[in-house]
Amino acid sequence: METGTRAAGTRAVGDNKASRIRWFSFARPHMRTFHVTWFAFFLAFFGWFGIAPVMVLVRDDLGLTKTQIGNTIIASVAITILARLVIGWLCDRIGPRLAYSGLLVVGSIPVMSIGLAQNYETFLLFRLAIGVIGASFVITQYHTSIMFGPNVVGTANATTAGWGNLGGGVTQMVMPLVLAGVLMLGVSETLGWRIAMIFPGVALLLVGFAYYFLTQDSPEGNYRQLRAEGRMAHSSSVNGSFLAAARDHRVWSLFVVYGACFGIELTINNVAALYFHDRFALSIGAAGLIAGLFGLMNIFARTLGGVFGDMFGIRFGLKGRVLFMGAVLGLEGLALILFSQMASLVLAVGAMIVFSLFVQMSEGATYSVVPFINRKALGSVAGIVGAGGNAGAVAAGFLFRIEGLSTEQALLFLGIGVALVAPMALLVRFSPATEMEERRAMELALARGGLVPSGQMSPATAD
Repeated sequence: METGTRAAGTRAVGDNKASRIRWFSFARPHMRTFHVTWFAFFLAFFGWFGIAPVMVLVRDDLGLTKTQIGNTIIASVAITILARLVIGWLCDRIGPRLAYSGLLVVGSIPVMSIGLAQNYETFLLFRLAIGVIGASFVITQYHTSIMFGPNVVGTANATTAGWGNLGGGVTQMVMPLVLAGVLMLGVSETLGWRIAMIFPGVALLLVGFAYYFLTQDSPEGNYRQLRAEGRMAHSSSVNGSFLAAARDHRVWSLFVVYGACFGIELTINNVAALYFHDRFALSIGAAGLIAGLFGLMNIFARTLGGVFGDMFGIRFGLKGRVLFMGAVLGLEGLALILFSQMASLVLAVGAMIVFSLFVQMSEGATYSVVPFINRKALGSVAGIVGAGGNAGAVAAGFLFRIEGLSTEQALLFLGIGVALVAPMALLVRFSPATEMEERRAMELALARGGLVPSGQMSPATAD
């Protein structure tokens, strides 16, 4: 059941986390935050990649070369690295509610304004500005991490991220329909793509305001209120949180691990349709449909990574979460190697689905570990690790720009790289004291949820 509400009174900050996920509830504060958060991330993806389905018209209108288009794609992902680092620190300082609302409102401006671009340079600048919206992932993970207890936090993080990622796939289907509707008004294609981009921008703007009014920073209330009551450290004390996170080698291990899963997912999203079109001589429509299956797996695959991360955490402690993360990342690498070698369309599709399952489970598993690295610098940890995903995408993107290197060879090298990165998960270790502390917190969360009889709790956790 959900534990506590905003009016919980004297209970310490952090004691009121939900110990269950009630999927069909919109109750405040836990489940309302859960649903508003994933939907906000969904629309953030929609705005972030809304221009992609109409790039054919943009290319012809602005006379963009293949290299210039590639540069705009890399720029939109690269700028997110810096944005995620900053937004993680900002969450610790002002809270996720204000951070998310501000990001969506400000981010809606370049989305609505990209139609003003008249050449490659201005279009590149707009793509850079839009890429900042990708930092919304960090706030999504931060907000669910402080709303849900240790027995379900991996599942909550994985589900909100996975359902949000669906926005990237839905955009591919919806934006052409929006464009078609605009063209029915009698405008030209040159003007049509510019007007069409106003729609995702307006959606972001509205959700930005909705986030402010529908959510709160933590189960106990908003950060400003808690600090005024003396129940939370002053925002000035947060200034060192980023440095504390940056000095922890475990954070950078997770940075690399996340680059090897989410970075690979972003890369495959960019090359899958072209790969199937060129390798198996499929039509653009058929290749796009098959490529869409990769993203469609986000409906459940990333959630599975969080669910199993929580299960291993309950059974084996924090070490169990880490071992599962490393194992599923290794399987991702092997599956990608297999996918790169498939010469039959049927086998290639099957291998891609298996690979998609493991890459998204790896993402969920990673963020089932992140909340336990440093609770006092959660935003900074989430930001650095999240930036690793985009850094991985940028690095992988350059591999596909090498002349003379086929897509199959590039995928093979990526698969080998992921398999070699997997053992880095073992660098994420926790002290015996931390393991014991989190075990007690886990038992308490299970007891509150009615999943463990109170009589079976450790003496230190029964209170």
